[in-house]
Amino acid sequence: MTDEGITRRDSMKYFAAASAAAASGCSLGGEPKPADDLVLGVEGLGPQWQTRDPFLFCAHHDDRYPTGNEKMGPRASLEGRPLGQDFSRKDGWSMYHGQTVPGFPQHPHRGFETVSIVRSGLMDHSDSLGAKARFGGGDVQWLTAGKGIIHAEMFPLLETDAENPLEMFQVWLNLPKADKMVAPYFSMLWQDTIPVHRENGAQVTLIAGDLGERRAPASPPNSWAAKDEHDVAIWTIKLDAGARFELPAAQKGSNRTLYFFEGSGLRVAGREVPDYHLVDLVADAAVTLEAPQPCEMLLLQGRPIAEPVAKYGPFVMNTQEEIRQAFEDYQRTQFGGWPWPSDDPVHPREEGRFALHADGRVEKPA
Repeated sequence: MTDEGITRRDSMKYFAAASAAAASGCSLGGEPKPADDLVLGVEGLGPQWQTRDPFLFCAHHDDRYPTGNEKMGPRASLEGRPLGQDFSRKDGWSMYHGQTVPGFPQHPHRGFETVSIVRSGLMDHSDSLGAKARFGGGDVQWLTAGKGIIHAEMFPLLETDAENPLEMFQVWLNLPKADKMVAPYFSMLWQDTIPVHRENGAQVTLIAGDLGERRAPASPPNSWAAKDEHDVAIWTIKLDAGARFELPAAQKGSNRTLYFFEGSGLRVAGREVPDYHLVDLVADAAVTLEAPQPCEMLLLQGRPIAEPVAKYGPFVMNTQEEIRQAFEDYQRTQFGGWPWPSDDPVHPREEGRFALHADGRVEKPA
C-alpha cells in the first residue's frame, strides 16, 4: 500500500507510529528488589522516542525560532531549507511541513489520541469539525481522533522584536478496538488547571494520573486514560540540583518509561543514566531519582492495551484490512471536509489563548 492518495494532507507522516510489544509485569514477590532489578533497560533517544504499549509515539520539539514577520513566520531567509519537509534544525529550528509558518498543515488521523504539551511558544489548531484553538505556555490539548479527523497544527511566531522559542511534546496514546471508531473530541487542559506537586527541589506536573492527593484533569471520555484501572500517567518531572524524589510504585503489569531529556548526572535507583536516554522501569516498585545537577524528565506509564497494532502513517488500527478501510473512508469522505480557507491556517496575531469547540462553545483560560 502507498500513501499516494493522501500525500498533500499527510503532513504528519514523519510521525510514523511505533508501538513495542507489551512487556509482561514483573513480580516483586513481596520483597524489596535490588536497585539493578528496578531498571529494565536504558536506551539512547533518537528524533522519535521509543514508547511502550499503550503509547505509540513521542516527539520532543525544541525550536529556537527567530523574530516573527508580518505573516507570523520567521523573519529569516528560508533559502536552502527543503520547505514542506524541513526537519533540518538549521540555525536551531525547523519549518517542518510549513511553507510560511512553521508547523504541520492539515493531515488526517484515525484510531488513537494525540496529547500536545506546549511548554513554551504557541500552537494554532484547526480541524475538520470546524473547531479551532490557540494554546501554549504550559497548556495541553488532548485530542481523540477516533473514527477520523483532519487537523492542522501551526506554530505562529507572534513576537516581532524578540525570539519565539517553542518547546513541546506530542504523545500518541493508542485506543482499544472498542473505542477506535468513537466520535472525535478534544479537551483543553489549561496551564492553571494542571496540578503541580512540589517537594524538596522536585516539581512534578500531572497531565494524567495522580500523585498523593493531587489529581490530573479529566482526560477525554473515551480515552484509555479515562479509567483509573488503566494506570495512565503522563508527568513532567523537574529536579533542582541536589534534589531527590521518590517515584511511587504504580500497578503491577503496567509499562513505565522515564525519558531523561535535559541535564546530566541523573541517578535512577542508584544507577547513573546518560543524558538524553530513556529508562524502562519496573512499575510496581518505588524508584529513587537523584539529580546532582538540574534535570528534566518525561514519564509515560500505563497498563498495556495488549491488542494487535496495525499502523500506516496517520492511521492506527488493529488489522491491515482496517487500515485499508481507513484510507478508503478518508478518500471518500475527507472525514467531513476541510472548512478553512488554507491548509495551514493561523489565527489573528492579537488573538489570545482560546478554544472554539465543534458545538460552538468558546473556552478560555482563567
